[in-house]
Amino acid sequence: MGQPDDMFGDEHYPAYTMGRAAEIIGATPDFLRKLDELKLINPLRSTGGHRRYSRYQLRLAARAREMVDQGTALEAACRIIILEDQLEEALRQNQQHPPG
Repeated sequence: MGQPDDMFGDEHYPAYTMGRAAEIIGATPDFLRKLDELKLINPLRSTGGHRRYSRYQLRLAARAREMVDQGTALEAACRIIILEDQLEEALRQNQQHPPG
């Protein structure tokens, strides 16, 4: 575990409660639960069972909310975001390890 200062810079550190996360992205806690069910985000569970979200997860959730607001079905929005995220990761890995 890093120093507390390290956690503030870590976009994957689960710093936000469900209520705060919903407030930040302008959605309901139920919307966040649905994203978990659809496997878009997998929040960390605290010892008490409460969901905790990272900045990275909030960016994905905000993107899903934006797409739904524009008329995309939630299930389709989640699938699109998952595929975009996988493509971005594959491209990043390709840049780090170009074919020899």
